[in-house]
Amino acid sequence: MTDDIYRIDKARARASFGRAAETYDAAAILQKQVREEMLSRLDLVKLNPQVILDAGCGTGLGSHALQRKYPASQVVSLDFAHPMLKKARQTYRNVGVLQVLKSLVGLAKQNLVCGDIEALPLASASVGMVWSNVAIQWCNDLDAALQEFHRVLQPEGLLTFSTFGPDTLRELRVATSSASGYTSISRFIDMHDIGDALVRAGFSAPVLDVERFTLTYDDVKSVMRDLKSIGAHNATDGRARGLSGRGFFTKLASAYEQFRQDGKLPATFEVVYGHAWRAKDKAIQPDGAMPIHFMPRK
Repeated sequence: MTDDIYRIDKARARASFGRAAETYDAAAILQKQVREEMLSRLDLVKLNPQVILDAGCGTGLGSHALQRKYPASQVVSLDFAHPMLKKARQTYRNVGVLQVLKSLVGLAKQNLVCGDIEALPLASASVGMVWSNVAIQWCNDLDAALQEFHRVLQPEGLLTFSTFGPDTLRELRVATSSASGYTSISRFIDMHDIGDALVRAGFSAPVLDVERFTLTYDDVKSVMRDLKSIGAHNATDGRARGLSGRGFFTKLASAYEQFRQDGKLPATFEVVYGHAWRAKDKAIQPDGAMPIHFMPRK
């Protein structure tokens, strides 16, 4: 068995996100858009979960939005970077959500958990909804992560998530491959493979669709600065070790220029949305088949 050069170094990823805790929200424009889209989709779902898990909560803005939407629910905010959880606590205080909860339902306790999505420190069948906004791409074993979501969900509980697909940062991937012989971007999983993994994990009739976003920048430094601000450093095992010299960035900037359009450099993001239910009984056909629905974007 050969080593996987795309395997995520969790310690490096955790440290990167920890350092980005104070700069994340200002730079996470795309993450905000995706979060709002995920919230709007919940309007179509009839669900009143007693406990909601925000898996990969970051600075807690998603947790806050969920608590506002479901004021009687207990929201558990989980992240593997402790500084992000400290920022989440501050976010709750700044928006006054703790005071709102106390006045509405007599709750004032904020549930912050430092843990890994691939090994959730939660009891089985303890959660009514799992929400995860652009976090599972940092897992090394998607099957393990989805099996953990299935394990902690109660029967008829909902999993709703977003993650990045293979076209994400394709311009940077091409440019850096020209500038060095090392891995530069994480390996993102195709929507259809995610659907297969959901079925393997035991979820019922998953529904997935894709949306593409293009952010534009004046130069490569601005692209890299935004990625650094949200903690999205290259954490793959096949990355270059040590500091990159001026020559590398010169080559990178030159290679990225092939994508310039209308005076701007694009950065493409392919966002995969998905939801699935934990059924009381697995809705598997006699031949072992289970349907997966892929919804086209209009």
